[in-house]
Amino acid sequence: MPLQVHPDIRSLSPYVPGKPIDELQRELGLTRVIKLASNENPLGPSPKAIEALSGAQDTLHRYPDGGAYQLRRALADRWKVTQEQVILGNGSDEIIGLLARTFLAPGDEAVMADHTFVIYKMEVTAVHGRPVIVPLVNWTHDLESMVQAITPRTRLLFLCNPNNPTGTMVSADAVERFMARVPDDVIVVFDEAYYEYVRHPQFPDALGYVKQGRSAIVLRTFSKIYGLAGLRIGYGISTPEVIDYLNRVRPPFNANSLAQKAALAALADDDHVAKSRAVNAAGIEQVGQGLRALGLVPIPTETNFLYFDAKQDGRGVFDALLREGIIARHIEGTMLRVTIGRSDENTAFLQALGKVLGGRR
Repeated sequence: MPLQVHPDIRSLSPYVPGKPIDELQRELGLTRVIKLASNENPLGPSPKAIEALSGAQDTLHRYPDGGAYQLRRALADRWKVTQEQVILGNGSDEIIGLLARTFLAPGDEAVMADHTFVIYKMEVTAVHGRPVIVPLVNWTHDLESMVQAITPRTRLLFLCNPNNPTGTMVSADAVERFMARVPDDVIVVFDEAYYEYVRHPQFPDALGYVKQGRSAIVLRTFSKIYGLAGLRIGYGISTPEVIDYLNRVRPPFNANSLAQKAALAALADDDHVAKSRAVNAAGIEQVGQGLRALGLVPIPTETNFLYFDAKQDGRGVFDALLREGIIARHIEGTMLRVTIGRSDENTAFLQALGKVLGGRR
């Protein structure tokens, strides 16, 4: 007798992460592999975070602080909110799942873009909610159409800003007009995983809406510029009411003790963040120029990656790059996403891409 599984669950596909380095080395026998697929910080974590983990093995037999008091206090101090407004997650994507479980009943709706972080649709579908998909315009969220997509069944609206995988952002002025039209009973989820990389002066102050008491939550992570992707820790800031409800479904001890220690130290290392931002800015220029020299036009970005049209079968280009020891990310069709690495890694990627494109024309 077949397993009785809800059609919504049957419709899902497992999330496919960027290919691990050691897996590609095993498959192809390569000695040097460069991973530019998962938007990780090529400089690694803050030295202060590494130092904070020294001696941590002595307490691994103890459960972590389930309330993450020190880290939540530090985040509250940093962003001028109360600790009751801060929640931690096993990566900020866990908080996306908590939002879906907390605020969506079967048949309730969540508005999102068609080319954005795939976890939104997965989590909404998993709780038998209805994802309402709104196409991007010029690779950017169409806020006007997203507002028009709101119905009495809408409970959540996901706004990934800057957006993954396109790297684009919506401006403060556009968000102000948008928020003026969003009903108070719809929670706007500002997913700002790439917040620390943004350079544009018109980036919106999403936390300002939270401080006004609006139904909004801002998600950020230690996985990107802070270089702690392997420890899986992110956070959300919202109203005390929203955080209270999320905590009612949050698993106990979801932020492990090593992640809490490292994140607390990383948060205090502004020098490492500044260095990482500078390396990324130089890399965006380097890779952008290299792509344009190959006749490709990357989409303007406010992140640590570039999204571009390879002008031919994207999966074929991705596979050919793997054989050159470069792990990029094929999104769909002819579109690829490449993470900005160190200067030598960027050079290796551009050389490999030139070779691949030249051999495939």
